[in-house]
Amino acid sequence: MDIYQESLEFHKKYKGKLQTTSPFSLKTKKDLSLAYTPGVAEPCRAIAKDPSKVYEYTLKSHTVAVVSDGSAVLGLGNIGAEAGIPVMEGKCVLFKELAGLDAFPICVKTQDVDEIVNIVKNIAPVFGAVNLEDISAPRCFEVEEKLQDIGIPVMHDDQHGTAVVVLAALVNALKVVGKKFDEITVVVSGAGAAGTAITKMLVCGGISTKVCIPVKDVLLCDSHGIIHKKRTDLNGSKKELVKITNRLNKQGTFADAFKGADVFIGVSAPNIVNADMIKSMAKNAIVFAMANPVPEIMPDIALAAGAAIVGTGRSDYPNQVNNALGFPGIFKGALDAHAVRITPEMRHAAAHALANSVVPTRDAILPSVLDKNVVLKVADAVRKKAIEQGVVRG
Repeated sequence: MDIYQESLEFHKKYKGKLQTTSPFSLKTKKDLSLAYTPGVAEPCRAIAKDPSKVYEYTLKSHTVAVVSDGSAVLGLGNIGAEAGIPVMEGKCVLFKELAGLDAFPICVKTQDVDEIVNIVKNIAPVFGAVNLEDISAPRCFEVEEKLQDIGIPVMHDDQHGTAVVVLAALVNALKVVGKKFDEITVVVSGAGAAGTAITKMLVCGGISTKVCIPVKDVLLCDSHGIIHKKRTDLNGSKKELVKITNRLNKQGTFADAFKGADVFIGVSAPNIVNADMIKSMAKNAIVFAMANPVPEIMPDIALAAGAAIVGTGRSDYPNQVNNALGFPGIFKGALDAHAVRITPEMRHAAAHALANSVVPTRDAILPSVLDKNVVLKVADAVRKKAIEQGVVRG
């Protein structure tokens, strides 16, 4: 039985991966009176008088909504709300197991930006934060932007969780190979949600250079090759990205982008990179091939072609670059700080805390996803940055 069939049997056995449980036992009439009527009327009155008390008397302070429209699910594409539920359940399990936060999947039967925004705004009273998940680009950018002022942290993890972990991995990989951040050229394959956020993080888009050191250059590539200023087929988000990337306006194919580059970051499609592309890169090249489940190039091929460090999104190879190292600590830190949003500076703090949580080697540039101490370190860095910036509830 392969892992897919085994997982199918696993999900059938447990009927999903979540249950509703209570932190206390309902055994006596007194218990019933405290938890429900008549006693429950008093916290209701207290919240009605002072809405901020909802954080003291309900699950809001430790509960995250995992919201998806099922349009870009885990490499499976637009499979819809129902089919996306197993992934969102799994995300909720990670929140609980890694960060001690409760989470619930909210899979919505619409892919209209304004409808999704309206749904999230109207369920926000119950939740302390919102993790947007598996919403396709460019709609995911619009949804996230329109939800930044609803009073609780909202983050699209496919964008920013991925970018945080990639930055941490790159910081540590550069330590191992002895290269400087501001001297490297990076090729990014994939101009969707993850590729956009990674690119912005690498070039410090909108962030003070006191917080972020920009790389020398990023060559962002899509299915038509290098994105440059003379292309006439760019959508709105790519037009914005071309303003901050490809400083020399290099043109050419995807393969052309690799020539002399120091780093390749793939968040695109399987088996699109070959050995010759890796061979054309600079010495001690770093390759993060993160397409799932099949990466842009298999690690053994990349290493044989001369790559010094190779990471993938998979757990069965060394150097797993996975957003599960980022989002639990980011959300925990934001909730611990009573933050009203998650800022770029908070995400950079998370990335550097993650990088500093391990002494990197060629086969271990990041800690294990299952290391719960990492979550605490990331959360503490995010909490402190939120307080420093003043993006917290009064």
